[in-house]
Parts: sequence; C-alpha cells; structure tokens
Amino acid sequence: MNMLQEHIEDDSSEPEEDVPLEQYLTFILAGEEYGVEILKVQEIKGWDKATPLPNTPDHILGVLNLRGAIVPIIDVRKRFHLESVEYTVKTVVIVVKVNQDGVERVVGLVVDAVADVHELNANDIQLVPKSGSAQNEFIRGLASVNDNMIILLDTDRLFGLSDPDGDGDH
Repeated sequence: MNMLQEHIEDDSSEPEEDVPLEQYLTFILAGEEYGVEILKVQEIKGWDKATPLPNTPDHILGVLNLRGAIVPIIDVRKRFHLESVEYTVKTVVIVVKVNQDGVERVVGLVVDAVADVHELNANDIQLVPKSGSAQNEFIRGLASVNDNMIILLDTDRLFGLSDPDGDGDH
C-alpha cells in the first residue's frame, strides 16, 4: 500500500517538475495589466521626451539615446489605438530586446506604470479566443493571477518596426 501511495504521489508531482517557470514583468495600460517576458527586458526608466523622426507611424514617438544606443520609443497606447493620456511621474519606458527578421534590436515601450513580476508556467497560460482581430496576433496568451487577467504580449510580433501597420505583411 505504501509503495502504491508513493507512486501516486510521484506521478502527481511529475508534470509540475517538467513545466519550467517563466517570469513576466507586468505593466498597466488603460487600467489593464499586460506582461512581457522578463528575459526580454533590458531596463526600466522614467519617461523622457523622445526626439521625433519624420515620416514614422503615429505610435513611434521618436528615439532616445541610451548610453550611446539610439532606441526607437513606441507609445503602446497609440499602438493599441487606446485613448491618449498625459504622461505622469508613473509613466515609464520599458526597454526590451526584440527579434526582427533574425536581428536583435532594442525598443522602448511607453506604458502607464509598472505593476509586478509574476512567475507562470505553460499550464497557466491560455490561448486567446479567435476574434478575427489583427491585434490578437500580438497576444501570446492570457493568464489569471489572483483573479486578475494578465494579457501576455509577444513583443517580437507587436513591435516589429518593419511592420508599422501591424497587419503581418512585410
């Protein structure tokens, strides 16, 4: 009986051991919580005015010089077609690494505020229901943490600078 009980206990713990945990940095945007893989986050800094560039999409505010690197700055609210708001002391730029056509680039994301860091495993992440919206192509999945829904973003797809319209065409 004890051997059977030990075997059942071992079986129930195996799936959890096989599923690696991933950490997500979450941020607030229009009252909703979004998350990006923490391994893609390079730094978080306070909002600083970007130098505008001509002939860029509306959601690209311009560029910042971060320790010698010229980094495009993207207003995530504008990218998601959300209402614009005044930037406050809580407004931050999350600097992330994105892979664009096999090349790693650095991009700054302007968000309302940083929220938290959550550890999730693949079993915690649910697929997004199909709605026919191109915006869903940028969502990696949904996770529920403490009865709060977190929208997990695929930064490589959402912030591809060669695809400013977000329609998936290059």
